[in-house]
Amino acid sequence: MYRSRRLLLIFLIGIVIAVFSLHHRNAIFDTFGVLVNFREPAAMSSPRPVIVVGSGLAGLSASYEALQAGARVHMLDRAPKPGGNSIKASSGINGAHTRFQKAAGIAKDDAFYDDSVRSAGRRFSQDLAKVDRARLVNTLTERSEAAVNWVADEFGVDLSVVAILGGHMVPRTHRGAGKLPPGAAIVSAIQKKLTDNPGFQLSSLAEVVSLAVRDDVVMGVRYVQDKQTHDLDGAVVFAAGGFAGDAMGMLAKYRPDLAGLPSTNDDRPGSHGILEEVGVEFVDMTSVQVHPTGFVDPKDPAVRYKFLAAEALRGEGGILLSDEDKRFVNELDTREKVSEAIMNMPHSKETGDSRQWYITLLMDPGACEATAGHLGFYMWKGLMQKKKVKELSPAAIEAVDRYAESVTKGKDDAFGRTNFGRWRLPAGEANREEEVCVGKVTPVTHFTMGGAAFNEKAQPLRAGRSRSRGSGRQAKSRAVYTATTDLADHRF
Repeated sequence: MYRSRRLLLIFLIGIVIAVFSLHHRNAIFDTFGVLVNFREPAAMSSPRPVIVVGSGLAGLSASYEALQAGARVHMLDRAPKPGGNSIKASSGINGAHTRFQKAAGIAKDDAFYDDSVRSAGRRFSQDLAKVDRARLVNTLTERSEAAVNWVADEFGVDLSVVAILGGHMVPRTHRGAGKLPPGAAIVSAIQKKLTDNPGFQLSSLAEVVSLAVRDDVVMGVRYVQDKQTHDLDGAVVFAAGGFAGDAMGMLAKYRPDLAGLPSTNDDRPGSHGILEEVGVEFVDMTSVQVHPTGFVDPKDPAVRYKFLAAEALRGEGGILLSDEDKRFVNELDTREKVSEAIMNMPHSKETGDSRQWYITLLMDPGACEATAGHLGFYMWKGLMQKKKVKELSPAAIEAVDRYAESVTKGKDDAFGRTNFGRWRLPAGEANREEEVCVGKVTPVTHFTMGGAAFNEKAQPLRAGRSRSRGSGRQAKSRAVYTATTDLADHRF
């Protein structure tokens, strides 16, 4: 039960910027921490903690489950505050067959696996000797209901609002109805339970620099804090995140074509070299997701770090307009296709070394009300503003009218959009006094889908013997093991 639930949470709760995953591109909490496996402790008296590297949702979730199993946890975080980029997640968590879907009238959702495979594209059938992608995606999708229930029931997080986002056949992205975005809601709820547990210790501004290996087994970590070097022994959960914010380092190395794009991630170097030193196998390092909508702050338009314009804004009815104030894409197509449509247009020449576009995101009163929890923050930051329809350009008014007509017909002849969210604005003169919400957005690097190869037990893999011990299967990879004290045999 513990191991299944732990795996589930690492698959589903991990957010957006994971080093180690093949995951569904729209899971709002998409960071995937690689858990170096351990079994239930034989005794509470073990002086060796479970070491969790990284404080995003993957690390927080694994920490909580380890505590529930009776282990002590020492979390090491290089940032001054926990939460990582996960705390910024703003659209929701994906789950199929949930009670929240049923309450919203969605009686059936059998497309999660197929949506995930379609989103993975050609990557799904690559490097099969390194990773069993079908098994991993099946774990992600089949156990998603339990993951949503775990977040809602164990931590009391509201996930009652269900929306359809890009790449989905049916609504399955869960978030709360209140003002707190889902990333912050889940992070704060798990963090509170962790800090209330005497078995949990957090060391902030602690930079892990290497893994300690003896006799071909990971025994712990070495980290630096306050310019002092420390060695810590224990089982290791490595959930340090991806490299989307490492613009001049790993991102430039693996995807030089994305050089100059702004990012939703903090500017921090990737941690992959730590795993590379112990021979971990890497896959999909060129797979970097570009999110189509990061806000361009009118007060500082050239700044590299961008706040994400949540996909929920488009999911609830928002539309995108070009610099000529015309619609140009199905706003709920995959992030890759929407980003590509934007980046095929000329970009701004006014941002120095950065590459940036000025696309208008426009939402009607229905979409604005449905995303009020997000909009309050965006308005406060000056990233969006309200305008009456009559104050828009003639081209924008025409685009609004045409889209409103499509909503009324239930058919978008121009771009094939099939779901219109909560849009309720009618076409024609009746809408001119209505207020819409508008802001400028640009594509941004959002998370990296490549990293350490791993198996269904979340063990990172390296070149060598069979990855399935004793099964007779031959593969190029085997698990990297971590030593435990009173945590039972770690070799599977």
